[in-house]
Amino acid sequence: MISPFENSVEKNIMKYGMNLLLWSGEVTEEMLPVCEQLKGIGYDSVELPMFNLDLDYAKIGKRLDEIGLGRTAVTIRGEEDNPISCDAAVRAKGVELNKKTLDCCAAAGVEILVGPYHSAIGLFSGAGPTEDEWKWGVESMRATAEYAETVGVKLGVEALNRFECYLLNCHADSARFARDVDHPSCGMMYDTFHSNIEEKSITEAIQAGGDKLFHIHISENDRSTPGKGGVNWKENFDAIVKSGYDGYLTIEAFGLALPEIAAATKIWRKMFSDELTLAKEGLEFMKAELAARNA
Repeated sequence: MISPFENSVEKNIMKYGMNLLLWSGEVTEEMLPVCEQLKGIGYDSVELPMFNLDLDYAKIGKRLDEIGLGRTAVTIRGEEDNPISCDAAVRAKGVELNKKTLDCCAAAGVEILVGPYHSAIGLFSGAGPTEDEWKWGVESMRATAEYAETVGVKLGVEALNRFECYLLNCHADSARFARDVDHPSCGMMYDTFHSNIEEKSITEAIQAGGDKLFHIHISENDRSTPGKGGVNWKENFDAIVKSGYDGYLTIEAFGLALPEIAAATKIWRKMFSDELTLAKEGLEFMKAELAARNA
């Protein structure tokens, strides 16, 4: 009997990525040996932290081309550049920094920019988003998407759990948001960590993306090695394969290597042996899950 997943897997060969935030908040020459090791392990791409916009991203992109790694990137917005602020000048600054980030992405050869750059991370009003905040967010993102098209980069808007933001908390929210933006360069991403907290149905959360599902983060419930925690991986991989998604499966994990990242992600204890072992075991896990659905 032919597996119900077989045709989807044959048509949709996944690519595997690793988010470099496990090691560093910015990508410099010192990170390149790690990138070479990730290529040797079997990764197809790395996800670049795009917080410092003053680095030589063209040089970084050239070196990653030499290594043979594709690129995605991640960024955030804060209170001072909040794209849903009631202050038009603050919203304009958010769009301006999103555009500057996209320039850095283009210089580095990044295919897709993901993250919660739709609103300020960690800023709360005490309620859900208002109609005006939603409207401002859509307008800000449409301006960002129009610019993204000119530099050849796609947008993958990320929903975060309710403890990190309030504009987009579930994947139906981010899918609706991307459709309201109504631009071919703007889509959404799916994240197994946030899904594990917020979603009543993993399958429906992934299905919500449809043709707007541009990127996927594979992240364990404790942010350590995928497959060694409590995420419902069977339903996740079943739904991912059924969806026909064929982009990057990118591991997002965090540890104690950088105090500022540990503080931001609220990680206080060591939950894996070392970063490269996590990357190796995580890649083996993803490949095994997909292989099982192509048996």
